[in-house]
Amino acid sequence: MRTSAVAAFAIGTILLALPASAQTYGRDYPVCLHQYGPATYYDCTYSSIGQCNASASGRSAQCVLNPYLANAGMDRPPVVWQRRHRAY
Repeated sequence: MRTSAVAAFAIGTILLALPASAQTYGRDYPVCLHQYGPATYYDCTYSSIGQCNASASGRSAQCVLNPYLANAGMDRPPVVWQRRHRAY
């Protein structure tokens, strides 16, 4: 009984320690289709709101701006320009 409890605890600890995969959005397109329902997901393959609205018509879906496109360059540190003064 004790070994099965220890084994269950060890398996649970290992499963919790595994990395979880988060949903990522494509950075190539500015518009995403947010599909609602039993399988809620984002489909970021649209280049305009009109194109996305045509695809969302008749479905429980909504077109949204791609949240990762606005922050696409934020993973790089900002470039800081420093003026160098000459000593005369």
